[in-house]
Amino acid sequence: MAVTRWGILSTARINRAVLAGAGKSDTVEVVAVASRDGARAEAYAREHGIARAHASYEALLEDDDVDAVYISLPNSMHHEWTLRALAGGKHVLCEKPYTRRPHEVDEAFDAADRAGLVLSEAFMWRHNPQTRRLVELLPEIGELRGVRSTHAFLLADETNVRLIADLDGGGLMDVGCYCVNAARLLGGEPERVYGEQVVGPTGVDVHFTATLRFADGIIAEFVCGFDFTHRELEVLGTAGTLKTLDPFTFSRGGVYLNGEEIPVEPEDPYKVELENLSAAAKGEAPLMLGRGDALGQARAIEALYESADTRAPVEP
Repeated sequence: MAVTRWGILSTARINRAVLAGAGKSDTVEVVAVASRDGARAEAYAREHGIARAHASYEALLEDDDVDAVYISLPNSMHHEWTLRALAGGKHVLCEKPYTRRPHEVDEAFDAADRAGLVLSEAFMWRHNPQTRRLVELLPEIGELRGVRSTHAFLLADETNVRLIADLDGGGLMDVGCYCVNAARLLGGEPERVYGEQVVGPTGVDVHFTATLRFADGIIAEFVCGFDFTHRELEVLGTAGTLKTLDPFTFSRGGVYLNGEEIPVEPEDPYKVELENLSAAAKGEAPLMLGRGDALGQARAIEALYESADTRAPVEP
């Protein structure tokens, strides 16, 4: 099978999970990494057994031996470097959230379409067998009535990129986007949203709670942030409930149908995510997360921030 050669823009911590997933695949190989600090790139490449280190992001995008790039830069840099990567002829997997601005989604996917390239937003949780099993079990709980989710952890370091306003930090952008994605996966696109936020000393939301109204009377609610620790997803139906105790990071796996655990065979979601884009780039499989999903995400996130700012419901 043909191997897709990947490059990584940045040496962010999330790369470790991506590299581990790539290492389990027969169709994915990480061949290059880039940093704005050449010495850092060299050290990172040696540590992780990556063949080439580039002292700039531009240099990696000029590397003819790279087919696709994974972008793990801060949120505010996603759009710029996605466009640059596409202009350089590379397929792109961009870490979530791609953006909170819907027009940037359209601009990026238009660029990908013109170039005949594949672009995807990296929501690895969607590629996990646990998520697939959850969706398969939906008919067992009757008509969907509600979705409740929580994703939060304690974060006090004000130098962390998640807490920097100029880098598009914030609880909703970092962990809340998973809750939005879960609500949309199960309920479709929201008709109306309402959000409340607590803004911390660095100017970003450290606590965000939201209600999303979908068609057929389906209501989703979530809480996210950096001021407590909890993760859970509960799906409410007319004939029962589904629950996952750790839906997004999988430290506690399993799907529970009316309190009974349903076995799920584990698989590395980062491996599956990389393989899906690689296969789509070769025309061998459909892309799981394309324009429609990224656009729905951006519309919902932007509407939630607008609602929190205006203290009024907003239609995305």
